[in-house]
Amino acid sequence: MSRYDALDLTPPWKRPSAVPEVPAERDLVVEEATTGFCGAVVRCEKTAEGFTVTLEDRHGKLRVFPMTPRGFLVDGRPVTLVRPQPGAAVKPQGPARTASGSIAVQGVKARVALPSRIYVEGRHDAELVERVWGDDLRIEGVVVEYLEGVDDLPAIVAEFAPEPGRRLGVLVDHLVPGSKEARIAAQVTGAHVLVVGHPFIDIWAAVKPASVGVAAWPEVPRGEDWKKGVCARLGWPLDTPAAWKRILGSVRSYKDLDPALLGRVEELIDFVTQPD
Repeated sequence: MSRYDALDLTPPWKRPSAVPEVPAERDLVVEEATTGFCGAVVRCEKTAEGFTVTLEDRHGKLRVFPMTPRGFLVDGRPVTLVRPQPGAAVKPQGPARTASGSIAVQGVKARVALPSRIYVEGRHDAELVERVWGDDLRIEGVVVEYLEGVDDLPAIVAEFAPEPGRRLGVLVDHLVPGSKEARIAAQVTGAHVLVVGHPFIDIWAAVKPASVGVAAWPEVPRGEDWKKGVCARLGWPLDTPAAWKRILGSVRSYKDLDPALLGRVEELIDFVTQPD
């Protein structure tokens, strides 16, 4: 055998980076990287093919996954789950975290509201942002208000009068190239105004279907009321306030939201809190 057979000739920049090994201890909350299934560790077992871990989500659903390298996420970061050592002491828990995943700040009062603001399209958007980022926003002193649509956004921005130290961030639904929303956003974006958006037709769809207990958000034909169409196809009562209450109640943390929304909200918070 050539002495080169034992060498890894893959360029360093193409090699997968090392990830930490985390014991699959009971009640550890992880997310399976491929499916997005999130749950607490129930048990770890040896099989003919290797080790498996059983996860239980908050609805009581159990799923078994192989413990493959880099196969899971803990706090959004890839890890390799390994079998816990028999009789190992339970490790102390890390610092408490907010629903957004940031470290909770204890004993600090909410900051006086900044002149800068974040605007979102509707009440449901505002309630979802509050649900996940409320603790962080209060610490930063950022107020979130809703617009009831973006058609009048240019006039609203002009009335707000952005300037240094008075920034405005705007979260828009269905912000995709060529859309009405994209054309409006282009009119107001500037040094002190940032407009970002997610691709969903409605903020409901930014919540992961699995968190709500459905396989997927149904397709609703163009021209039909999307929310009522969703309710009808899921077999829910045609009561959109009740449906939203059900959806919002299923959101416990950032893990229940699609990354396409997570990144945009974090971007807005950074924008309105950074100094000029």
